[in-house]
Amino acid sequence: MECRAGCGACCIAPSISSPIPGMPDGKPAGVRCIHLNAEFLCAIFGRPERPAVCSGFKAEEQLCADDRESAIRMLGWLEQATA
Repeated sequence: MECRAGCGACCIAPSISSPIPGMPDGKPAGVRCIHLNAEFLCAIFGRPERPAVCSGFKAEEQLCADDRESAIRMLGWLEQATA
């Protein structure tokens, strides 16, 4: 599955424990990454400083659901279930 344009749920819902440029401690779950732009696209996509966890995320229908709000709920549930 290709990422849904303008979604950005994977840049909001999960926590990221590795450093991100401008976020040296990573980010907590539910907090918008500072690199998620106004169009809900990653501003550092494809750049070497993008965290490996972000580069490794692959969109899947089951995780990404039908819209951003549903995806945030699903990814948020997974975050809590695996904490």
